[in-house]
Amino acid sequence: MQKARRYTGRVDATPLLGEVARRLNDVHLEAVLIGNAGAALQGAPVTTVGFDFLFRKTARNLFKLKQVADALRATILRPYYPASDLYRIVRDDDGLQVDFMSTIHGVRSFAGVRDRSMRIEIGGAPVLVASLSDIIASKRAARRPRDLAVLDILEAARAAQTSKPAKHPRRSRARE
Repeated sequence: MQKARRYTGRVDATPLLGEVARRLNDVHLEAVLIGNAGAALQGAPVTTVGFDFLFRKTARNLFKLKQVADALRATILRPYYPASDLYRIVRDDDGLQVDFMSTIHGVRSFAGVRDRSMRIEIGGAPVLVASLSDIIASKRAARRPRDLAVLDILEAARAAQTSKPAKHPRRSRARE
């Protein structure tokens, strides 16, 4: 058996998230990144294995979601149908998993989340990212153990974000 070595690099989801962002932009599907991935893009030291988006569930947007899945060479699943409005895009080649939800706990509307979001460029494409306050509200309301476990970390990240002046050249408030 070989001696275990310490991993000294970082895990970087930029290529995958950039690809997803480009595909969303290609078909003009308006969606807001939520969850730990959204928090991580704002400096919270959290990890995740997938990307979660909030979107408006309309016939037109469901068609666009199918176009995104096709462009990603992936499949759309409904793992909790009919109990949930979750649409999961899965690509077996590399384990890409992207969830799209039309409702999340703790927030009233897609429009409100979108209006409070920020636009961040990732991998050469813009993506809307929910505010840390909305991410915290949704995790607090969901009350799942994994969400409650990161609340203190997210609250500290939000406090750090509000205590220093915003100087992020690639970030701008979303104007929709």
